[in-house]
Amino acid sequence: MAISNDTDFKSSLAGLTAAQQRQVAARFVQRVFPLSNDVRIKAALDVAGRAGITDAELAGAAQAANSARVESFTQCGREADWSAQAGHFVAKAAVACVKPADKGDNLAWDAAMQARLARTCQTVADGTGTDNREAEAQYRILEAFLNS
Repeated sequence: MAISNDTDFKSSLAGLTAAQQRQVAARFVQRVFPLSNDVRIKAALDVAGRAGITDAELAGAAQAANSARVESFTQCGREADWSAQAGHFVAKAAVACVKPADKGDNLAWDAAMQARLARTCQTVADGTGTDNREAEAQYRILEAFLNS
C-alpha cells in the first residue's frame, strides 16, 4: 500500500502493535538523531528498535530519554535557538518511542510529529525555510517496515 498523506499514515500506524510502533518510531527518530547526538537518546532508540524488549529495558530507556528531554529543554533558553529546539524535539520523539503505551496511544505517530518539528527547527536554523520532506520520508519508512 502506497502512503501519500497523513490520514493513511496515521491509520496504518494505528494498526500496528505497540512493539511494532516502537520499532518504526525508532526509525523515524534515527533520521533526525544527528540534530541531537545525545547518547541517552541513541540508547533509547537502540532499545525501541529491537524486538522482544523487556519492561525493565523500556523503563530504563524511558528514564534516560526523559532526562535528555528535560536537559535539552533547559538548553533552549530564552533566545530562539533553533538548533537547540531541534535537539529538544528529537529528545521528545525518543521519549515517545519508549514511554509506556496506554490503550489508544499511537506512539509512532507521536514520535513522527516530534521528528517533523525537529526537522522544521533545523531548516529554520539553517535558513532554508520550513519546507522539508520529513513527512514523505516517514511514509517511505513505514511502507518499507510494512513490507518487511
